[in-house]
Amino acid sequence: MTVSLKSFIRDVADYPSPGILYRDITPLLADRRALAQAINEMASPFRDGSIDFVVGPESRGFIFATALARELNAGFVPVRKKGKLPRATHAVQYELEYGADELHVHEDAIRPGARVLIADDVLATGGTMRAVLDLCGRSGGAVMGVSVLIELAQLGGRATLAPTRVESVLTY
Repeated sequence: MTVSLKSFIRDVADYPSPGILYRDITPLLADRRALAQAINEMASPFRDGSIDFVVGPESRGFIFATALARELNAGFVPVRKKGKLPRATHAVQYELEYGADELHVHEDAIRPGARVLIADDVLATGGTMRAVLDLCGRSGGAVMGVSVLIELAQLGGRATLAPTRVESVLTY
């Protein structure tokens, strides 16, 4: 039995700042049927390819990327903020709507030529996802696509990632 996943997404006005409508996924994460369905739908478009690694940026990307890695019989690679990984890393700086940030991946986390899927909870402007794509490229990985639970279409993130394949379960 399928459930309406949108019914598990709470809108929170003015969070984290005035004028922002935050999509709270915690009710979906708490419901075993909704979570299982979300992971199944995120994995479905990529079941035909042999994905070697699912890459997820911290922090909510870890939730979805780890579950997708299990679902697709692949490994999981975490992308972390500066100072969070203990060995040599590839790094990329990127712009956010409200400033700049830096992401890192271990230099040996993705072997050259590995088929990579990137997963996260939300695709908004695409800044974070673009940075993760760049890190995967620096590592020599072949990005097969991006899978997200929610796409905020009006923010244009999909265009930022072109020509990379982007699959989203829910679009707002």
